[in-house]
Amino acid sequence: MEIIELEETASTNSYLAAIARESPDGLTVVCHRQTAGRGQRGNSWEAEPGKNITMSLLLRPAGLHPARQFLVSQAVSVAIADVLARHLPDMEVRIKWPNDIYVADRKICGILIENSITANGINHCIVGMGINVNQTEFRSDAPNPVSLSMLTGLTYPLRPLTEEIITRIIGETTRISSASDDLQKRYFSLLWRREGYWPYTDCLRGEQIMARIASVAPDGIITLALRPEADGDAGQTRSFAFKEVAACLQPMP
Repeated sequence: MEIIELEETASTNSYLAAIARESPDGLTVVCHRQTAGRGQRGNSWEAEPGKNITMSLLLRPAGLHPARQFLVSQAVSVAIADVLARHLPDMEVRIKWPNDIYVADRKICGILIENSITANGINHCIVGMGINVNQTEFRSDAPNPVSLSMLTGLTYPLRPLTEEIITRIIGETTRISSASDDLQKRYFSLLWRREGYWPYTDCLRGEQIMARIASVAPDGIITLALRPEADGDAGQTRSFAFKEVAACLQPMP
């Protein structure tokens, strides 16, 4: 396990991208203070220096066609959810589509995957992740953040947890080609709000809908089944790519 440990950098994803060409599969960059960490949808990532895990992992998924790149996202999110669940045995750790990790309605981990694709396929993937571990106060307007320490009252040594997560991710991603069906089933079983009807914003139509998750395709497209308007009504389905639909959250007290 090769880890580059930095005291400070703007973004671990950017740092790793600059050296990815000559770097081996599995190289990880860990940073104690990230000054310009990025999340999904262009958001920044709040992390108190030295309290959380902010890192990026280089993966080279051999033989994976670009059309199936979402499998990497599934493998990473399943791996992290499994590790956190072991540390939170009495709580529901779930994956909020496409790959945020939630405990109940609170976000504990954000993941940003940037893929380098060539004519020959996927050259490499840079998996950036921010995991809230020992931080107990959040000042940004991020929706409903939570940390391991807030949930358990414990303080966690970061290095062992970091190595546990790296090992688990590499284990999952090396089996993508041979166990993709099993991976997709486990991913779906861990989806946040998988059961029941919940409010979503259809960003394409600019309207709020009540819907349940019907499926997630191998390319990441999510299909929602709208709540029937009357008994016996089969309802309708709508399919969305990333950023085309958003789950509605209630702010935590």
